[in-house]
Amino acid sequence: MEAYKKWVRRNKDYVHSLESLANGLTWLLPERFSASEIGPEAVTAILGIITAINEHIIDTTSTQTSAGPVEPNSFPYSLCTSAIKDLETLVEVAAQHYYGDDKKWNFIAVTEATKVLVRLALFRNSGYKMLLHGGETPNTEKHSDFSSSQHNGRDFRGHGAHRGSNEQNSWNLEGRALSALGRFGENARMGSDPVRLRGVQHQQAIMEPPPQMIERPSLSMILSEKGVQGALFLMGEVLFITRPLIYVLLIRKYGIRSWIPWFLSLAVDAIGAGFSTQVVKSRDYHLTASEQDELKRRKLLWALYLMRDPFFSKYTRQRLQSTEKLLEPVPVIGLLTAKIVELVVGAQTRYTYMSGS
Repeated sequence: MEAYKKWVRRNKDYVHSLESLANGLTWLLPERFSASEIGPEAVTAILGIITAINEHIIDTTSTQTSAGPVEPNSFPYSLCTSAIKDLETLVEVAAQHYYGDDKKWNFIAVTEATKVLVRLALFRNSGYKMLLHGGETPNTEKHSDFSSSQHNGRDFRGHGAHRGSNEQNSWNLEGRALSALGRFGENARMGSDPVRLRGVQHQQAIMEPPPQMIERPSLSMILSEKGVQGALFLMGEVLFITRPLIYVLLIRKYGIRSWIPWFLSLAVDAIGAGFSTQVVKSRDYHLTASEQDELKRRKLLWALYLMRDPFFSKYTRQRLQSTEKLLEPVPVIGLLTAKIVELVVGAQTRYTYMSGS
């Protein structure tokens, strides 16, 4: 595995080219597996997982070679989230093939519940930062207000932690000064006295301060520091994470043709977006550029409600069919429109294509 990691890191461009070629060839698979969709989806899922693993290997290169505070070892949540998203369509197709349209929602619910658990763990492990692309992209940018408060010793810590930070800084200065003095005084004798050399090296190892670990804010720290705005931000993120699971559980109970799952899912999205909007408007909580782009992306996902039943069956499908008939006489545009409508209608039958999760 280490040899494979080194090869991927040395040949990043070559790996990306192979992945693009392989993903493009998957469009030819339905002709070979026309009897079932499980084959093409399995190949697509495997290629997606391999791509996610390669991206994780490439992304971790910079973190291993960068200096600065040490980040504690953690589970690769982003990689796990990408793998689950690559597998979810295969799970849906296989469940529908072997268990039928009604019981497939049990397997989809298990998949969504797994994603919720992984994302909540990632949300907590990241210090309650906003999830980018559902947790597939690590949120590594630092908030300006958080970093400035950390520099002034007022971050999510109290006076006792601030005093401990000052003591640690003084210890670092004293340790470095003593280490420098020891090296200066012993340089002349180290070459001729190996025993003294080992003693000095041991003393320097003791005086060197341990690597600083990145301190992540806890839930109580955020609530005490940010107050109402922090609570609104946390609730908005939790609603965004759990909304797909709520939607699937409602479909299991009321059916895909019922308006109840559609409206309640839309209400959860609207409430979560309202919380996030309120946080953005406040001056106490500053979002990074990536987080602002993430909020825009989430608003664009609302367009998927036009593609979900029962709205699609009652309104969107009719609009698509009327547009297809209108453009059918046009030589080239009519053919392209018919193909696009066919692809859209086919993709709409898959929950995972239109879930936005």
